[in-house]
Amino acid sequence: MHVSFALFADAANLSQEGKLNVLGVFDALQVASLPAVHPRATLVVRLKAHADDAGRHTLGFAWVGPDGEELWSSTGELEVGPPPPGAVELDVPVIAAIDLPVRDAGTHRLNVVLDGNLHAELPLHVRAGAPTLPPMGGLVS
Repeated sequence: MHVSFALFADAANLSQEGKLNVLGVFDALQVASLPAVHPRATLVVRLKAHADDAGRHTLGFAWVGPDGEELWSSTGELEVGPPPPGAVELDVPVIAAIDLPVRDAGTHRLNVVLDGNLHAELPLHVRAGAPTLPPMGGLVS
């Protein structure tokens, strides 16, 4: 089994047909001041499984600050069935609403660990203070 992709979004869901819908993908945050918590970020991870991956697996996430300190982690079990007849692989979507604690500006990362092995590192760049706007162009009369 492997991670096809992992990302942060504003929202995600699965349709009745099993399609993964993702809205508002981001890899950077602007916070007014630090420390802060970015509430309800949606973590979307798409796993791909083959027939020999059927069974129980451990999936873990670790939120790591720019200094390398782990700010939180969570681990759970995932039961994967075999792909349907005629299919080579199976999509295993994981959608989690999480609060992201931020103590410092800089690049944070969310580590995706599958069966004890690091499978993906998802960077999130955090800036603090008032956002800087790009210069506005215009016509001079």
